[in-house]
Amino acid sequence: MTKQEAQGKIQELTKELNYHNHLYYVEHNTEISDREFDIKMKELEELEEKFPELKQPDSPTQRVGGEVTKEFETVKHRFPMLSLSNTYSKEEIVEWENRIKKLIDHPLTYVCELKYDGVAISVRYENGIISQAITRGDGVQGEDVTTNVKTIRTIPLKLKDNPPTDFEIRGEIFFPLDRFRKLNEEREEAGEETYANPRNTASGTLKLQNSSVVSERGLDCYLYSVTGENLDIDNHFQSLTKALEWGFKAPKESDNMIRKVNSIDEIMEFVDYWDSERNKLNFEIDGIVIKVNNYDIQSELGSTAKSPRWAIAYKFKAEQVTTELKNIVYQVGRTGAVTPVAVLDPVLLAGTTVKRASLHNSDQIEKLDVRIGDTVKVEKGGEIIPKIVEVEMSKRPDSSQKVEFIKNCPECGSELTRKEGEAQHYCPNVHGCPPQIKGKMEHFISRKAMDIDGMGPETVELLYRHDLAKNIADLYTLKKEDVLPLDRMAEKSADKLIKGINESKLVPFERVLYAIGIRYVGETVAKKLARAFKSFDNLSKASYDELIEVEEIGGKIAESVIEFFGEEDNNKIIDRLKSYGLQMSLSEEELEGQTDKLKGMNFVVSGVFHMYSRNELKETIEKNGGKVTGSISSKTNYIVAGENMGPSKLEKAKKLDIPVITEEDFNEMI
Repeated sequence: MTKQEAQGKIQELTKELNYHNHLYYVEHNTEISDREFDIKMKELEELEEKFPELKQPDSPTQRVGGEVTKEFETVKHRFPMLSLSNTYSKEEIVEWENRIKKLIDHPLTYVCELKYDGVAISVRYENGIISQAITRGDGVQGEDVTTNVKTIRTIPLKLKDNPPTDFEIRGEIFFPLDRFRKLNEEREEAGEETYANPRNTASGTLKLQNSSVVSERGLDCYLYSVTGENLDIDNHFQSLTKALEWGFKAPKESDNMIRKVNSIDEIMEFVDYWDSERNKLNFEIDGIVIKVNNYDIQSELGSTAKSPRWAIAYKFKAEQVTTELKNIVYQVGRTGAVTPVAVLDPVLLAGTTVKRASLHNSDQIEKLDVRIGDTVKVEKGGEIIPKIVEVEMSKRPDSSQKVEFIKNCPECGSELTRKEGEAQHYCPNVHGCPPQIKGKMEHFISRKAMDIDGMGPETVELLYRHDLAKNIADLYTLKKEDVLPLDRMAEKSADKLIKGINESKLVPFERVLYAIGIRYVGETVAKKLARAFKSFDNLSKASYDELIEVEEIGGKIAESVIEFFGEEDNNKIIDRLKSYGLQMSLSEEELEGQTDKLKGMNFVVSGVFHMYSRNELKETIEKNGGKVTGSISSKTNYIVAGENMGPSKLEKAKKLDIPVITEEDFNEMI
C-alpha cells in the first residue's frame, strides 16, 4: 500500500470508528457487531504503526491509552471555575429568586439539570479538535489531565457540525455504578482493598500515571456548560442543544435530564421527580442545579468571589446514620478560634468511614444538649462535613453529665476569650500558640495566597519543630543548607522549596494582603482593600470611617483590620516582609489608569453594552474611585444604562431623580 492509499484508508477508518464509538457510548445504539468493530480497529492500528506520521488527531486508537504522565502540570483557567451555593429547601430557592428579582426586573426562565457527583472538568477545543482538559482544582487553576481524558469515550476528540473555533465545555467525569461495582468485585477476588465510593475513585483514576489503566476503567462524562467569547449563543439551554449537535454527551430534554421552567413550583416538580428516581440511574447525583437561562441576565447578575449569583444547587436530603459519641476534643485554628469536635464510634456514611464530627461552638453543644456516651444521628452537611443533627434521648445513659466548655486553650493553656455577640471562643495567644502559628503559615503558603511551590503542611510542621520558622516572615530567611537536613528533604526538594519562596516575592499586593491572615479578610475583601488603599502603609493608617466607606467592608471587618495593625508584633512582621522584597503596594501596572475622578460616587450598571462588557465597566468605575452597587437607592449618583434596561429600574430612577447615562456619557465623565 502506498503512503497516499494509506492516508485515505486511515481517514476513512478514523471517521467510521468515531461514528460507531459515538453511536455506542453516547446514543446507546449499534449498527455493527463488536467483532466487526474490533477488525476495523485492528486494521487502523496496523496502518498507524506502519505510517505513524499519518495518524489523525482524532484517531480512536488514542482512546486505548498507553502514555505515561509522571507529573500533571498546573494550569491557570482562562475562565474561573466557580462553585455553586447550596440550598436545601423550597424556601431557600424562593429567597434566591427574590435576591435575583431585586437586581433584575426582566421575566426569568430557569434551566433545571442534574447535579452529577463526580469530578469537574473543563475541556478546550480549538478548530474542532480537543486541545486541553483541566481539572477544577481551586477554581483558578487546575491540573492538565488531557492524556487521560482522551481515553474517555464519551468525550469527542473531534467535533461535528461547525462548532466555534475556540471554546471550553465543562462537565463532570464520573464512575458508572455498574463498572464501579465490577471493579470492587475484581479487587475483592484478588484480595485487595475495595474502593469506598465512585466519586473518590473517579478522581483517583483521573490522576493515574498510566493512561491505559484509565481507559480500562471506563470513566464516563456529562458535559453541561459551554464557555467562551463570541459564541453567538443567547442562552444556556440553546448552548446544550448545540453541544449535542457537535457530538457531546450532554443532558437531553427527551430523557428528562434537563428542563426549561418558569416558576418555583416547576423547579420543585423537577426536584421531587429526581429525588425519587435518582436510584434508577447508573451514576450518582446529589441534587439539582438551577440556572438562569439567559446569558445577558447571567452577565448582569455577575458572581461573588466563590459563586455565580445566577445559579444555585438544591441538595437532596443528606443520608443519616446513628453512632455513639465517645469523646469531645477541641481544635485551635489559625485565627485562634476553638472548635469542639465529637469523636465517634466509626460508622460508614455516604461511602466513607466517619470518625469525627464538628460541633461548631459552645452554643451548638448547648442547643443539642449533646453529652459523652450519647447515641447521636450524624449526617454530612452538604454531604461534605459530618455533623451531629440529633441526640437520641431515649438511649442516654443515666450516668451522663452536661458538657462544660473548656476555659483554657488546649494547646498553650491561655485563658479563652469570647466577644459579645460572637459564637466562637478564641485563644488570644496569637504569636505563641503552636496551631495558630502553623495555621497562619499554612494559610500564607496556600495556592490562593502566596502559592509557594514545594511547601505544604508537612514542611511547615518540620520547619516549626526544628525552630527554622516561627512566623511567616521567617520563611524568607531560609537557606538551602537549613532545610536539607530535614526529613524527606532531598537536594531537588530543597532547591524547589527555596526557589518557590523567592518566586513568591512577585505575588501581587492583594494576595499578600490576603495571605497575612487578618481575621475576616478573605480574597474578595483583600482585593477591595488593596484597590481602595493601594499599600500596607495606607491601610495601616486607615480610620474606621475610611474603612467602612469601601464597598463590602462592614464594621466587623473594619474593627479587625484596626485591631491587627494595632498590635506591634504584626507591624514588625509586615516591616520584615517589606524588607525581604514582597509586594507591599499595588504595582505601577495596577496603578496605571487609576484615578479619583469618581471618588465618592455610587453607580448602578444595568442592561447590555457594546463598548464594554459589564465586568469591564464595573472595573473601570472602581479603577476611577467609584463604587458599584447592585440596586438603586437614594445614595445612587448615576445609572449607566445599556440596551434592555429593566422598566422598573428606569421608573425608580425617575422617582428618585437619579441621572441615567449611556456608556458614551460615562466615557466622557472619565
